[in-house]
Amino acid sequence: MSRSTEKAAVSGTPSGESTPRPVLKIDDLRVTFATDQGDVPAVKDVSFTVAPGEIVAIVGESGSGKTVTAKAILGLLPETAQGSGAVIISGNDVLTVSPQQLRKIRGRDVAMVFQEPSTALNPVYTVGWQIAEGLRAHRPEGKRVGRKEARKLAIEALGKVGIPEPEKRVDYYPHQFSGGQKQRVVIAAALALNPGLIVADEPTTALDVTVQAEILELLRDLRDRYGTSIVLITHNMGVVADLADRVVVMFEGDVVEEASASALFAAPKEAYTQKLLAAVPHLGRDSASAGFTERAFQDKEVLVRATDLEIEYPGRLGSPAFKAVDKVSFTISAGEVFGLVGESGSGKTTIGRAIAGLNRTTGGSLNVLGYEMLNYKERSFRPLRKDIGFVFQDPAASFNPHLTIGECVAEPLLIHTDLNSQAVSKKVADLLESVQLPAAYAKRFPHELSGGQRQRASLARGLALKPKLLIADEPTSALDVSVQAKVLELFREIQNELGFAALFISHDLAVVDILAEWVGVLYKGKMVEQGIGNQIMGNPQDAYTKRLIASLPVPNPEEQAKRRALHQALLGAK
Repeated sequence: MSRSTEKAAVSGTPSGESTPRPVLKIDDLRVTFATDQGDVPAVKDVSFTVAPGEIVAIVGESGSGKTVTAKAILGLLPETAQGSGAVIISGNDVLTVSPQQLRKIRGRDVAMVFQEPSTALNPVYTVGWQIAEGLRAHRPEGKRVGRKEARKLAIEALGKVGIPEPEKRVDYYPHQFSGGQKQRVVIAAALALNPGLIVADEPTTALDVTVQAEILELLRDLRDRYGTSIVLITHNMGVVADLADRVVVMFEGDVVEEASASALFAAPKEAYTQKLLAAVPHLGRDSASAGFTERAFQDKEVLVRATDLEIEYPGRLGSPAFKAVDKVSFTISAGEVFGLVGESGSGKTTIGRAIAGLNRTTGGSLNVLGYEMLNYKERSFRPLRKDIGFVFQDPAASFNPHLTIGECVAEPLLIHTDLNSQAVSKKVADLLESVQLPAAYAKRFPHELSGGQRQRASLARGLALKPKLLIADEPTSALDVSVQAKVLELFREIQNELGFAALFISHDLAVVDILAEWVGVLYKGKMVEQGIGNQIMGNPQDAYTKRLIASLPVPNPEEQAKRRALHQALLGAK
């Protein structure tokens, strides 16, 4: 049976019918959650279809209901959720079938690619075992999948998603793969039984732009080569422009607009869609360094000076040492925002942590606020910590879940000042209001805030001691576009008001372009290029920088198609 014939059979297309039946049909889907305050609606009257070989993107900000809709497709709603309407896959309503029937549908007819591969994969089993487990769990009725056959199918699945040496790496554990490779492994597990539909929930959120481009190309190839339909859940409108055929826009549980990708981006009809697209950062639009011809703040005091900086991690169990940062030189002056970009493993976070005294340097020089960090002593460096703020990538992980937001924000004040409890409480209230959070939020716990609210609270904590230098490590990577736009605007307002210097670490070049006057590009531990932000983004000189910028998807399908072709050409010339 050919793949196209097999797809038609899976989707239930009658013989001779010209228009194939949809692989997925959602009709008047409603999902409510039972809470102490009563039933809370999460999805309201959602209806759409997915045709064979079609990629449909569901977009919207946090709380719009897109992930709840995705989970309903696979029957993964929690016990507190009540679903009604219909979710039809292969002629079966996922909301009403028995657990035994649902098990047959999963893996064979529909599979899911989760957002975070590190949590989706079990660290104590090899990836081959985990793929084989899915094959055994969801095998066709009456068919036994032996160990040898399961291993063979696992190897084929890994090869299908571009894992090198699949015969060898089928026996690797998840920690032996990079972030992008782990996402490929998760996709391989989803493909193992050749499902007609894949639901991909934010499959590229945690990935840098170069790896993201690889995953998007893989998903496109799966559709083109095997006819696989894809439901893509994302807040990245550049990814939507790059991959989607059709777009479903959700807001507060409702579908507010549905259109082809080209039509939606060219002429969005609904005010919410227009607002969502307007919030997407664009390279060269609203650039912090627009019109600059020389480096700003170069006549100001230098707060950080790195000269041939080296940071090396010792090898373990006979493995060689790893040089994470290799002879990197740069400066950060008072009042300046220095943007540091590069793919995963380039050394960005390592440098940021070294400046904060969280990583030790092993060579060259790193002078922070007049203090040499090579062979530094914590006791002598500690008085400078009050002048360095840190905003972490994931505020949910950086906040103590047992403490209130007020207690988390107050922590630096309690450690580095002599303020009494009343003064600390007032200062915390002022800090929360400065980041546009009500003072009453001080009594809430981290889990009671949304992602954007937690990141604002994290910014308040980083600014509690009015630092001279703020280190922001991927502070907006996990936020949807509208919340990200608000956080970036807030960051820029506060930075202009207080005048602190900042090291802004990110793999999102458009975000860096909005905030940073000076930009450095890292690749495999080396600084390959640095300069005025708009010059780096608009006229890169290094071949890696050109590939990096070409990898960034833009929210315009026609322009993105050209950029994709350019990216492929640059890869071919690599």
